[in-house]
Amino acid sequence: MIGVLVFPDFQLLDAAGPISVFEIAARFAGISPSIRVLAEAAGPVRSSSGVEMLARGLKAAGAITTLIVAGGEGVDAAAKSGKVLAFVRAMAKRGVRVASVCSGAYMLAEAGLLDGRRATTHWRRTRQFLAVFPKVKWEPDRIFVRDGDIWTSAGITAGIDLALAMATEDFGEEVARQTARQLVLYHRRGGGQSQFSSLLELKAPSGRFGALLTWAREHLDAPLTVEDLAEQAGMSSRHFTRAFIAETGSTPSKAVERLRIEVARQRVQSSGEAIERVALQTGFRDPERMRRAFIRAFGQPPQSLRRAARAAEMLRT
Repeated sequence: MIGVLVFPDFQLLDAAGPISVFEIAARFAGISPSIRVLAEAAGPVRSSSGVEMLARGLKAAGAITTLIVAGGEGVDAAAKSGKVLAFVRAMAKRGVRVASVCSGAYMLAEAGLLDGRRATTHWRRTRQFLAVFPKVKWEPDRIFVRDGDIWTSAGITAGIDLALAMATEDFGEEVARQTARQLVLYHRRGGGQSQFSSLLELKAPSGRFGALLTWAREHLDAPLTVEDLAEQAGMSSRHFTRAFIAETGSTPSKAVERLRIEVARQRVQSSGEAIERVALQTGFRDPERMRRAFIRAFGQPPQSLRRAARAAEMLRT
């Protein structure tokens, strides 16, 4: 049985996305869906959009085997409820698979379930979470992260990717594939894929390291090691790394890779340059290394992105 925990001002898709995945997967598996929406108080719960979901009280959790905590504007207030936090802890202690969507990770972190664990959340929340929950091993560049029976996912639609991964574990790859097709998804993203929004954020860098990132973008064909970046910033390598993570929510090496990926993507999609040349001039050197980076970031190799861009251009003309 799947339990989905909501609260006033939750994000509707954080709950509805996983619910739809498990409903469809169960039907493909030949069983009746068993899903309950839960809240601190039974009754209609208003989402941030104004649309309501009818929830049961926490005592109705019964024999749930998976608890998914939604995120949304109201998560900070909801995480102040001792009753709700005690419920989440009790579910984890009982051996229930516990997951969060987007900022729902705040609830899990506040309950202490993420201490010493790897986790992720929406990229916009990363800086805040790094400061508030230093014991958590945040991985801001991931679509979703699994650490034992605790799962966390990035923003909103990433909850669908997380739920599909869970459905694969519960029902097998074929049922998950059929579910993805029923949902008309282009492909199922693996947890290791980057949050593309964080790539977009680095296009116009600002803040303490804005000038440094601009410089790095103009020198992608150079090695750009941590030592190189620290020297350019006028800092020791150790201090630079700590400060950079605190400011951007990303390690220096990940930030450089994002810049390389984005510039390489633009060149792959907008030109007929050889893939080998693009890899060389954007600092990947090896085309295979660039291919692996593209798959992590976009779920597709460079050649597939180029074909899709050409097909789209043909449709426009």
